[in-house]
Amino acid sequence: MLKLLVIACAALAVLALLLRWRRPVWYWFAFGAVLAIVRVRVRYATTMEACRLTVPASRMRRAWARWAGKPVPQQRVPRLLWIRPTRTGLRLRVRLWPGQDAFEFSAASDRLRHSFAVHQVTSREIKPGVVELTLTGYDVLKRVQMPATPDSGVLKIPLALVEDGTVHYRDYREVPHSITVGATQSGKSVTQRTVIKELAAQHVALVGIDCKKIELGPFARRFSALADNPDDAVELLEALVARMEGIYDVVRIEQRISADTPDGEIAANIWDLPEELRPVPIVVTIDEIAELTLSTKKNDPRRDRIVKALVRLAQLGRAAGIFLDIYGQRFGSELGDGITMLRAQLTGRMVHRVNDESTAKMAFGDISPHAVFAATQIPNTRRGMAIVGYSTGEWVRIRTPHTTMRQAVAACNRHAHLAPVLPELARFRPLFDLAPDPAPAVAEAA
Repeated sequence: MLKLLVIACAALAVLALLLRWRRPVWYWFAFGAVLAIVRVRVRYATTMEACRLTVPASRMRRAWARWAGKPVPQQRVPRLLWIRPTRTGLRLRVRLWPGQDAFEFSAASDRLRHSFAVHQVTSREIKPGVVELTLTGYDVLKRVQMPATPDSGVLKIPLALVEDGTVHYRDYREVPHSITVGATQSGKSVTQRTVIKELAAQHVALVGIDCKKIELGPFARRFSALADNPDDAVELLEALVARMEGIYDVVRIEQRISADTPDGEIAANIWDLPEELRPVPIVVTIDEIAELTLSTKKNDPRRDRIVKALVRLAQLGRAAGIFLDIYGQRFGSELGDGITMLRAQLTGRMVHRVNDESTAKMAFGDISPHAVFAATQIPNTRRGMAIVGYSTGEWVRIRTPHTTMRQAVAACNRHAHLAPVLPELARFRPLFDLAPDPAPAVAEAA
């Protein structure tokens, strides 16, 4: 009997190690979550006191103890409302005592991480007096595994996994324009492929500018317009500006502003238009912005036209359904006049591994110095890891799942019939052989 018990325990240990290596989510649900809940329950009061997250007893209780000659009441521990396991950790809802604030828990996150023996602890305020602690049980960014059925919608795609286990989405209706900066071999191209792969299945028009001629060319079947040199790029951008002005004319005609028109029926962007009049949204992908804006001439008319068109699209494109995704190794004033104005219009900021601190400051200098420091700490071995900053000053660490060129091309070829024909951009539509490409089927079978 004892021998069978030893064999069963050994088999269970081997199973746990195998799951932890190959299926960390399964390991967490099977073993890690239970152990973590027990650890939190046992250590909670001691940890709160050691991390100085307690408050003294009320004045009435202290006065009563002095009057009755009893010991001084102990410190009051924040009330633990509930614990819920997630696919990557635990969520704790904590009720604060008067005099406490959410910043105290945020400042003590590293001490809580060591006390509860988890990979990471983050906190956020749910409402006044209630804080939610997110405990990440393991390094979810070591091997990125996206949920099987992530939430998605029109112009909202799952892009990466956040370090707390949640999914980071690229929502173009919330953040219309973005800049992605990163050094060579940092994973910037992988992020670009993931975005194109996810957008390929949606009813949107993809427009690309790729002066390197090798990054976006393989996706040509799904692109409605593609430019591979600065001369074509400036004409393409100006054609997009002309299309944007035409869309605004349609919106203005459909506004029907009068005294008896309800506010909800007055159109202000393409989403307020009737579906039969609504133009298809356009996502413009620009690979390596320096190839467009960096010029050897002091006064280059072509460059000035490019920057002017980009600034106009960034300022006015959202309401017309035109969104910008700009990629580059650097995005600073050395690229010439107008770049700072353009960067101010790009709400989304993502920085992969960079070679110097000044590059990170170009993206996060006006957001958070902590995000700048975090961007400089990304190791070379973590390709696809990046820092995403928000205009509120908050930032998160994410990592994009590895998307190969073959996977992205297969998705574009599979959904090539969704590429709309835009009359204003017809002359920029890529030409390719209409013969079927057997490679996607081979890639899917593999």
